[in-house]
Amino acid sequence: MDSDDDSFDNNVDSGNVSTGDDEDFAMEVDAPIRERNTEVEEYQYEVLTTDQIVQLMNDLIAEVVNVINIPATTTRILLHHFKWDKEKLMERYFDDQEGKLFSEAHVINPNKKPNIINKPKSSAGAEECEICFSKFPSSYMTGLECGHKFCTQCYTEYITTKIMEEGLGQSIACAAHGCDILVDDVTVMKLVTDPKVKLKYQHLITNSFVECNRLLRWCPSVDCTYAIKVAYVDPRPVRCKCGHYFCFECGENWHDPVHCRLLKRWIKKCDDDSETSNWIAANTKECPKCNVTIEKDGGCNHMVCKNQNCKYDFCWVCLGSWEPHGSSWYNCNRYDEDEAKAARDAQEKLRSSLARYLHYYNRYMNHMQSLKFENKLYASVKYKMEEMQQMQMSWIEVQFLKKAVDILCQCRQTLMCTYVFAFYLRKNNQSMIFEDNQKDLETATEKLSEYLERDITSENLADIKQKVQDKYRYCEKRRKVLLDHVHEGYEQDWWLYTE
Repeated sequence: MDSDDDSFDNNVDSGNVSTGDDEDFAMEVDAPIRERNTEVEEYQYEVLTTDQIVQLMNDLIAEVVNVINIPATTTRILLHHFKWDKEKLMERYFDDQEGKLFSEAHVINPNKKPNIINKPKSSAGAEECEICFSKFPSSYMTGLECGHKFCTQCYTEYITTKIMEEGLGQSIACAAHGCDILVDDVTVMKLVTDPKVKLKYQHLITNSFVECNRLLRWCPSVDCTYAIKVAYVDPRPVRCKCGHYFCFECGENWHDPVHCRLLKRWIKKCDDDSETSNWIAANTKECPKCNVTIEKDGGCNHMVCKNQNCKYDFCWVCLGSWEPHGSSWYNCNRYDEDEAKAARDAQEKLRSSLARYLHYYNRYMNHMQSLKFENKLYASVKYKMEEMQQMQMSWIEVQFLKKAVDILCQCRQTLMCTYVFAFYLRKNNQSMIFEDNQKDLETATEKLSEYLERDITSENLADIKQKVQDKYRYCEKRRKVLLDHVHEGYEQDWWLYTE
């Protein structure tokens, strides 16, 4: 491994083109949730550009190099191994297990020369490439400090393939079979000459730095090039310069009042086939012999399993063999109270579970769809604001419309998340208060949405303005009441959840 102390390229590009400072109207009015401002202010965070991210990475490397005095490229690999926790790295480095540390990180200890078995050279001083097995002069060979040698062309092609086709940056290992020593930055930059390959390698290293560092997170908004840096990880809202507002801990859109773990469970539940299975269980039966799922599509109760290896004849009603039906001794019509109750309870439980899920899912999706429509209101609101200015209103006076749409979208987002919270919530006195608060906010939100979709004329301008202002203030108040009650419940341990 080269002992060059040069740090990673300071001029690295992230691979994403910055959108710049120009933002359209919709981005400007996509305001963050404003309640509980003290909490937002207390949670300190920075929004970093890609250049700032690279500088932060190099600064961390330099700090550690000044203490442990090993090459910068080796230090970067060690820091990545410890997820960029410099305290953990230095603690391990000075605990008399230095050799084990370097072995675990897959780098050669620069403080000790490795025992390399020198391979015999030919009389002409040529060495054999371990990739193409051709012999070349020593000056044409390259490799890491593990001692494995390759011709420059083969090793360059190997590294290029790893970067461009496999998307590897941090974890490119020596090309020799069974060797896990990682290729360092200096080696890559010396061998690779194609600017596109170099640039992608730099992007991969930068992405790796952010993704494995628990105090950093890329903004999840599409095509955004910014990252958020925090002092400690917490489920708190952060706002990117692109306007996106999200939870730092889980990366989802800010989801107060539901906790990250419940939201994660809900999203998985909505994405997987669990509810399809519930529908099948509620509307189908299984063949008594081979357990293949069967749906009844006719009036006849004589069923024949379509499984080619089964072909079992049975009764859809009692699930017994069809053969004795009609005989004098077989009583398919006789009601077995215990057996029927067990079957009925099982089927009813499945139907009830499905109905409950669909109740919350439909309302969750309804607010999600409404939120998408209401985001489009920004365009129409901009037009209305221009119209109102033509009606002798100042720019300041028409800002109430922008404010109303901001609050409307905030209420939709909150209501959407309350249905996730409610789905997992067990019933008690406090949950009933929560549902009343949810109902009040939902009613007010729908009314505000209705007002904002009305046509504004010179005749109804004053009336519409007053109603919109009154309603968005009421929505803001009811939303705060709902969220404060839920957060008080967290503090007082009021909430119990279903499994």
